Amino acid sequence: MDLQDRVAIVTGGASGIGLEIASDLGRHGAHVVVCDLADTAGALARLEREGTRATGVRADVSDPASVDAAVAETLAACGRIDILVNNAGLFTDITRAPFDQLDLAEWKRVLDVNVTGPFLLSRAVWAPMRAAGAGRIVNITSASIFTAPPLMLHYVASKGALTAMTKSMAREMGADGITVNAVAPGFTLSSGVMEKRQDMLETAAERARTARALRRDQAPGDIVGAVSFLCGDAAAFITGQTLVVDGGAVMH
Repeated sequence: MDLQDRVAIVTGGASGIGLEIASDLGRHGAHVVVCDLADTAGALARLEREGTRATGVRADVSDPASVDAAVAETLAACGRIDILVNNAGLFTDITRAPFDQLDLAEWKRVLDVNVTGPFLLSRAVWAPMRAAGAGRIVNITSASIFTAPPLMLHYVASKGALTAMTKSMAREMGADGITVNAVAPGFTLSSGVMEKRQDMLETAAERARTARALRRDQAPGDIVGAVSFLCGDAAAFITGQTLVVDGGAVMH
């Protein structure tokens, strides 16, 4: 997975799974652009300690003007965009409740970030990727679209939409040499989950362990290899696919 000198935007890359993805892409030689609504300074400091060339851009992925500005800033700083990882998404802060009790504003916010965000970023990078004649887009979806857990319909619906979008985008972008794939993790003990969702650790984590063929907790490091693979030349003829990375709970 030689990604030397390729420019990779990772949304939601300032922390959690996004930061681990950025770190792994950097280990394979990519110049990583950490795109996040949060401050990117800490992430950049870590990546630079690891020897990764890294740039930070601030953006709200649900806002078209903010996305366009982030992409323009990336092009100005790096000259090209080879890889987009649509990782930014709402999960740890969302309400868990029967769907008839979900707040409509929260429903719309989850869809704005988890669905509209990848749409806006993918739309914004299409032109520079088309001009280069190649590109890689990886959408981070969720194995929950196959298991349909209760009490989180807004999240599952958003990831189902993103999975379907992956296929349609692959059809439309393939003529330009751009591959579009998805990675669908299972329940992962990310830093966000560990910090904000202690209430889920004994229930969701135990349920996930029991369902897996590989009966252990899933960590962010279990996801990054699949993402880097799909960004590299070894995956050049793979597009429109969803790779489930969940220790064998879902087999399809």
